[in-house]
Amino acid sequence: MTAADRPAPPAASFPAAWTDLSPAAQAQLSAPDPRAQPSAAQAQPLVPDARLWPGGAVAVPPAPRWRRLATPAGVLAAVAGAFAYVGVVDPNHPGHYPVCPLYRFTGLYCPGCGGLRSAHAFVHGDLTAALHDNAPAVAGYFLFAVLWVVWVARAWRGRPARLELGNAQMWVIGTLLLAFTVVRNLPFGAWLHP
Repeated sequence: MTAADRPAPPAASFPAAWTDLSPAAQAQLSAPDPRAQPSAAQAQPLVPDARLWPGGAVAVPPAPRWRRLATPAGVLAAVAGAFAYVGVVDPNHPGHYPVCPLYRFTGLYCPGCGGLRSAHAFVHGDLTAALHDNAPAVAGYFLFAVLWVVWVARAWRGRPARLELGNAQMWVIGTLLLAFTVVRNLPFGAWLHP
């Protein structure tokens, strides 16, 4: 059977010409096949020293160690600078820092009230005064220290640092801060006033 002997397909099964196709169909037909092997120009990764794995995956080598540690070092320098400033400029003397707006207008202590006094006492090694001024802030200082060490250890090994808090953890933190705020504003919670 020759090509001339074969019956022609029905006219509705395919367009007569390229111009009969919709623009979306033309774009789909002219797009490269994603299953096709990449050409030599496409096979070159855009990142220097990267390697192309079978299937088109690109393995990028980790950044140099000094670059991975630069961000944690910068964050530590900023936090240390802030603590140094608060350690030198005493928040117990009025006029150096702005007053908490909630306390100024309502007389109520927010969860952050006393945080600067707590940091000042912490810098000077008075942990009891720091806890009295703002216990959640002191917990935050220690939590920051732990998270920073984990961040540096992961950056040293070339792993990304991830801190993923789920809804349950966020609710627990929010509930604890709300309870702290309510208790420190009640008469029996006066010992939590900064």
